[in-house]
Amino acid sequence: MIEKQRILVWDWPVRIGHWLLVILFALAWLTGDSEELRLVHAALGGAMVGVLLFRLLWGLIGSYHARFTSFVRGRQAVLDYVACLVVGRSGAHESDYAGHNAAGGWAILALLTLGLLTGATGWVAYQGEAWEGVGEIHEVLATVMLGVVLLHVAGVVVSSLAHGENLIRPMFSGYKVGRPGEAIATAHPFLVPVLLIWVAACAWWFTL
Repeated sequence: MIEKQRILVWDWPVRIGHWLLVILFALAWLTGDSEELRLVHAALGGAMVGVLLFRLLWGLIGSYHARFTSFVRGRQAVLDYVACLVVGRSGAHESDYAGHNAAGGWAILALLTLGLLTGATGWVAYQGEAWEGVGEIHEVLATVMLGVVLLHVAGVVVSSLAHGENLIRPMFSGYKVGRPGEAIATAHPFLVPVLLIWVAACAWWFTL
């Protein structure tokens, strides 16, 4: 049996993108009802869409654990994982992956979809009063997204307690405990400036 050790799992684009989304969504939520901060809210929404589009692309061509093919699993895998958490059996059905668990994979897909739809409807609503109906849809989508975010956070906390592993720390350090063969070769730090420039461009474009 191969002994597990501290390995690199999350690259810089995944980590920076994750925390940017946390900050941008929180600020966008807080500025959503302010007419004075309408421009700021639009810029925050644009920046968030920029992060999500980058993550979508990175989910196709990025490092192994960032790709959708590595963490999006079938419904039965998700049900088994949730069931093992409910009954408190951390080892029976827990996936043997260093990256996202089965439930976390679905949460990421939901957040990507809701985030892009929320950003798109927000941009349309920002164009003028004629799109007031779209603005209401935008608010509903943002509320649903908040619910998924809270559910995701709760899932991370429960999973961390059930498996005796802090799942938040790796999103800062990039490292988790796993098999040597599961480690990614590089953290792709050179892509961080590319991500930030792209996000800034999207924020600017949304305010036009």
